[in-house]
Amino acid sequence: MDPAFALFDTAIGSCAIVWGESGIVGVGLPSESQASTRAQITKRFPTAAEAPPSPGIKQAIDDIQALLHGEKRDLTAAKLDLTGIPDFQRKVYAAARAIPPGQTLTYGEISAKLNAPGTARAVGQALGANPFPIIVPCHRILASGGKAGGFSAPGGLDTKMRLLNIERAGAPLEPSLFDQLPLSAPPRRPRGDPSSFRRR
Repeated sequence: MDPAFALFDTAIGSCAIVWGESGIVGVGLPSESQASTRAQITKRFPTAAEAPPSPGIKQAIDDIQALLHGEKRDLTAAKLDLTGIPDFQRKVYAAARAIPPGQTLTYGEISAKLNAPGTARAVGQALGANPFPIIVPCHRILASGGKAGGFSAPGGLDTKMRLLNIERAGAPLEPSLFDQLPLSAPPRRPRGDPSSFRRR
């Protein structure tokens, strides 16, 4: 069975979700327009056809919409199809899914949770390949020292900061880097500037 996809509106624009017989195979964060979100998904999943969501997929959509409107919604019940995803990446994604909305960990802390010290860079690479953004909340994982780290989804670090700001707004959490809101991505440096290299 070829995968299917649906577009849906959220507080940060039009998103997409892709699913197959074994669960969700991808999530698309918003780009410039609904048309570009659709183009993003059909490029990633060329055999996918737009279709009405099944009840389980509709629940995942509802939960994503609620989360992006500032509700502390748990997405861990969303069933993911992890076929073809290496074991280390699966472990990283499971650790990321355990981070509640409004909270963060660092790449090094995820590495420690996996009992795999020294793999912070590999954790960052696994998250950079995350096909399920928001459901696998890679935006909740930061670089050491409270730095934003990387984010490969459309919008880059601006999208990451926006997601973190939505989740943090109005939430009485322990003191953290979120105490100084709004978060913002650092200004982009001219291409060719060696200091523009983004480290995870």
